[in-house]
Amino acid sequence: MATRRTPGSARTTEAPQPAEKAAPRRRVPAASTAPVSGATPAITVSEDTRRAMISQAAYLRAERRGFTPGSEVEDWLAAEAEVDALLRAGNGRPPQ
Repeated sequence: MATRRTPGSARTTEAPQPAEKAAPRRRVPAASTAPVSGATPAITVSEDTRRAMISQAAYLRAERRGFTPGSEVEDWLAAEAEVDALLRAGNGRPPQ
């Protein structure tokens, strides 16, 4: 009578081979960084990307106040200051 073995149940007499070590992964920043006067690098983005960020932040500000008319310019200016501060701060550091 023959014994049936499945591929996973085969016994081997060889010692298990050590797993290869993977090379450490390098972190790649989402946006390029450029040095600014001082020690903190700022994040540089294209003018179109910056405008889109400001537009989204202004929209969210208007949404929070219920889209009441008359404060669109204030929303835009506050969003512009917020985005510029975030870009100046670079890599998650608090703005100076």
